[in-house]
Amino acid sequence: MVPPLGGSTSITCLLELSVPRETFLFTSESVSEGHPDKVCDRISDEVVDLFFREGEKAGVDPYQTRVACETLATTNFVVIAGEVRGAPIKPEQIEETARQAVKDIGYEQEGFHWKHADVNIRLHAQSADIAQGVDAAGNKDEGAGDQGIMFGYACRETPELMPAPIYYAHKILELLATERKSGKGEAAKLGPDAKSQVTIKYEHGKPVGATQIVLSTQHLDENLSSLDVRSIVEPYIRKTLPEGWISDATVWHVNPTGKFVIGGPDGDCGLTGRKIIVDTYGGAAPHGGGAFSGKDPTKVDRSAAYAARYLAKNVVAAGLADRCTIQLSYAIGVAEPLSIYVNLHETGNVAEDKLETVLGRIMRLSPRGIREHLQLNRPIYARTSAYGHFGRIPDAEGGFSWEKTDLVKELTSALA
Repeated sequence: MVPPLGGSTSITCLLELSVPRETFLFTSESVSEGHPDKVCDRISDEVVDLFFREGEKAGVDPYQTRVACETLATTNFVVIAGEVRGAPIKPEQIEETARQAVKDIGYEQEGFHWKHADVNIRLHAQSADIAQGVDAAGNKDEGAGDQGIMFGYACRETPELMPAPIYYAHKILELLATERKSGKGEAAKLGPDAKSQVTIKYEHGKPVGATQIVLSTQHLDENLSSLDVRSIVEPYIRKTLPEGWISDATVWHVNPTGKFVIGGPDGDCGLTGRKIIVDTYGGAAPHGGGAFSGKDPTKVDRSAAYAARYLAKNVVAAGLADRCTIQLSYAIGVAEPLSIYVNLHETGNVAEDKLETVLGRIMRLSPRGIREHLQLNRPIYARTSAYGHFGRIPDAEGGFSWEKTDLVKELTSALA
């Protein structure tokens, strides 16, 4: 029988629910750049980059560039559809961009080949109804490209302030892809399509080891057994995870179906935007539901999620909390966020409501403000399409600018 609210038992239950668990297992998965959905994400993001790159050459104001590109890929067939505005780009340029992306990933197979696949392009002009809500006009600032909620998260579990399970699941596949593409050693026998999954044990709230490791990877030699594949991938997995995290008790599942030769879009149809949890925090934090790839930064699904991660990472980097979740919300055509929510998960040393006010003051969170602050009007998106949009190293060309911790000093000063 459930006691009525207000009784001492109720209070005890509520207190128990608010106390975070100290010992538990948590699992996250990742997929490689050759996974069918990631092939589609890559093509869609290459199209975004193409419009920014060619727009700069043609003298197009980057604030007027609009791309909402979706890709479908199946056996030797690619469809690229959506809405665009900006540089005068010919269909042949888009087709060649898609082919080069598939080539770089490594698909030269009978069922999916960068040179021989049919590429069908169905891009058209952006809706005038959407454009009038998004575009700046007169005294009206640029509005959000859609309604929605976006989340950012950071924690102290890894050097890049990411949850450990998704961070290491990504790193395993990223290292295997690098070795495969080098063409050297046993990794050259692997194919582009792969998935990883890591189960991490937490003690006293901190990650301490891997209890289960799952790796399914395409292989080009039909005669390789699961044991053969494990002998290839295990050294790289051990190199990726922290020392001591793999023990004799760790359970391995490498190519558990026994054979994985047919892979990529030939084995499973791919679509843009189907790996949103892989793209973010591996399930360790909320997700608003919107995908990132194929969207220019007027789409707050993408840009506001980057801004939320940027703010959350700076909060943790500033020593204000060990964990931080931030939610932003928007309405289509409206410039400013409708709400800013901060949760420090009982690890903070600052009032959350005060932090909400300060964050909205030190960074303009309108679509234009985010684009200006993070310098998002650049061809920096194809590199985000695999191995996560977060927990990456900012690069010299402006990629992953949302991973910088350059707000720490301003943040701490504003809270002093």
